[in-house]
Amino acid sequence: MSAGEPGSVVRRMLLGSQLRRLREARGITREAAGYSIRASESKISRMELGRVSFKTRDVEDLLTLYGITDEQERASLLSLAKEANVAGWWHSYSDVLPSWFPTYVGLEGAASLIRAYEVQFVHGLLQTEAYAHAVVRRGMQGASEADVERRVALRLERQKYLVDERAPDFHIVLDEAALRRPYGDREVMRGQLQHLIEISERPNVRLQVMPFSLGGHSGESGAFTILSFPESDLSDVVYLEQLTSALYLDKPEDVAQYEKALKELQSDSPGPSESRDLLRGLLQLS
Repeated sequence: MSAGEPGSVVRRMLLGSQLRRLREARGITREAAGYSIRASESKISRMELGRVSFKTRDVEDLLTLYGITDEQERASLLSLAKEANVAGWWHSYSDVLPSWFPTYVGLEGAASLIRAYEVQFVHGLLQTEAYAHAVVRRGMQGASEADVERRVALRLERQKYLVDERAPDFHIVLDEAALRRPYGDREVMRGQLQHLIEISERPNVRLQVMPFSLGGHSGESGAFTILSFPESDLSDVVYLEQLTSALYLDKPEDVAQYEKALKELQSDSPGPSESRDLLRGLLQLS
């Protein structure tokens, strides 16, 4: 899937948001909607958030309940439901991915703007193959070499988004800790620093380094990513990865807090040009 091209995850979100608007316009509760398709209120909530796949029969019954009788409108929404159930290209890697991550890959691939803060290691979209191998081996201790290779292959496939003709804008603040923490040997780290210098020159990449010298800052809660989409119907999503799960926040008040934190990080950090100088300085020291 090309960057900017809506995939199955985004189509589920689009369909879910349209179903929610139709339900609310008729004044129908989630409980009543759930009853009409032999499901729970929580199932309707998950459908409207785009968290689950859609059965054609369920969508047909909900459209009838919501008073949608126009055949063209029904056909359009049912077609969207069918497209939303198509597995993404990353589905073939699901055996080496944690259960929550495929959703993120789908959102990342459809985003027009990706904003992130990283502190533990270099962001996956910016990792060299050698550095990615070191990171994955560390995170998948005990895994077979074949599984490590497949996880790295997925990461490298994701990186194609950044050089696609419809590449998203990528604004990243890397904590200096991520650049000094060694993954792999000296040559791996030197190669990674050189890659960051080069890729930061791309017009769609804005890379800033948060130096140790600043002291405390607004990224104290850890790494996060904010994804924005070209579709006006879709709200921004904040992605927070944890040890055994991940959170996807899309409430405006939550997103606003993370946007505020990122703006402060960007404001406090040296600009892209000065950050490249910092990277060159680290490269000379390595």
